[in-house]
Amino acid sequence: MLNDRKKNLLLYHFIVFLYGFTSILGELISLQALPIVIYRMLIGALGLAILLLVINPTHFRVNKKFLKKVFFSGIIIGAHWMTFFYAIKISTISITLSMMSAGALITALIDPIYNRKKISHYEIFFGCITIIGVIIIYRAELQHLIGITIALFSAFLSSLFTILNRTLVRENNFMTLSFYELLIGGVVCLIFYLITNGYKPSDFELKGNDLLWILILGFICTTYAFNVSIKVLRYLSSFTVMMIINLEPIYGIILSILIWKDEAFLSLNFYIGFFIVLSSIYLNSIYNKRRVEKSLK
Repeated sequence: MLNDRKKNLLLYHFIVFLYGFTSILGELISLQALPIVIYRMLIGALGLAILLLVINPTHFRVNKKFLKKVFFSGIIIGAHWMTFFYAIKISTISITLSMMSAGALITALIDPIYNRKKISHYEIFFGCITIIGVIIIYRAELQHLIGITIALFSAFLSSLFTILNRTLVRENNFMTLSFYELLIGGVVCLIFYLITNGYKPSDFELKGNDLLWILILGFICTTYAFNVSIKVLRYLSSFTVMMIINLEPIYGIILSILIWKDEAFLSLNFYIGFFIVLSSIYLNSIYNKRRVEKSLK
């Protein structure tokens, strides 16, 4: 069990690195937030459909009870990505990612309510430390108040999705779950777009390198990354998952430095915040490891 947990911890760190790259792609793609999400979810669903056809076509068969549950989670992940990319468009990558650090604390508060258990004081503690670390790095400014608010709501949706999926993945094949969540989420987002905007082909028109970035976002950062991120929920707690997601801002900013050569981010605040975030994640891992070891004795 410990070996499975270690493997999935390392795997999820890589997945979060890919998620850090999605913020860069969101900035590079010329489209607005909702068309980006529609492309992402439907291309991601297509990739999983191909995998399911190759591996085992029977995994497409699901009952009505499953569809009712996955319908809600599909809407939530679609709304999360839409608010995430929208916050990036109206503010900055750094501000949006910094607000996502609130996900661990939000999870520590709502997970006990959903699963009817006591609120863990250590989760609240580590969640608060992580928020402090990321805020030190980015120092969000008041002129981006709307972007900050939307990003915080996106963090809430991400936390809610993780908690719901941890229950669903125990009862269902993770690839089937991923496929239907992406398909349902993509279709719902498309319907929402058509109702609120009508059909405007120009909104979905790909320019320059948009096609390349969309395909990377759809197949690599969604078909692969999203699918694996659900699989690891069999071995990691919702809070641990959200704690590791706090590294997404770090990965995102490092990638932006490499791509845009923006060395201004490498300030003393960056290193202090980076150390605080890493420390909280490391201490959380040690604490959880000891809890698992004690439970096995």
